[in-house]
Amino acid sequence: LSHRWESREPLLRDIEGTSIYDMDGGDGLGKLQQFCALALRRGFLWAWSDTCCVDKDSSAKLQEAIGSMFSWYRSSSLTLVHLCDVSNTGSLVDSAWFERGWTLQELLASHTVLFYTHDWSLYMNRDVPNHKTDPALLEEVEKATGIETQHLMDFYPGLDNARSKFHWASRCRTTRPEDIAYSLFGIFKVHLLIFYGVCGACSRTSHSRDHIRLRRCFGPGLGWGGIVIQ
Repeated sequence: LSHRWESREPLLRDIEGTSIYDMDGGDGLGKLQQFCALALRRGFLWAWSDTCCVDKDSSAKLQEAIGSMFSWYRSSSLTLVHLCDVSNTGSLVDSAWFERGWTLQELLASHTVLFYTHDWSLYMNRDVPNHKTDPALLEEVEKATGIETQHLMDFYPGLDNARSKFHWASRCRTTRPEDIAYSLFGIFKVHLLIFYGVCGACSRTSHSRDHIRLRRCFGPGLGWGGIVIQ
């Protein structure tokens, strides 16, 4: 699943040892239930969501997940994208999903993607095996992201074409300041230690350290800056 976090997203400790279909909750749980049911209808016995499949209470597990996220989406058989702000008659170009830091790498990493609207209907009712091979839909995605079709269809992570990759990321937002850097690790194929600050000053220090380390990896003068949601 690739999505934007909503209210009351179920975490690992919330669902461990129970059936999600026996639980009551907010929008987050309903989304998880719909996602798992849809994955089953498509013939999958296993489904993965970052809300409840990563132990966020463990710093070691969280570090592993952040460092592995790109490869996990890269290895997925199918990535279902839930556009919670797109109606059946709306356009995905206007979705905030395309403005998030983490969803950028999920879009680029995944080989096979299907877009679903707010009520879990296929976007534009385009029932094809892969929306990344649909010319009309790719044109919309390119308009929403500024990413050329060739890169959407066949993206290679690494330091090559770094300026373009930073340009794609320049419109993206993250809730935590450090995630501006961390969400790019997979795209640039770099592995660095994860540090989240425990206070404002610590966050600024950590973010500055990340900026220095990223400059060493990518080189100066790339003209990129992300946006933090307060």
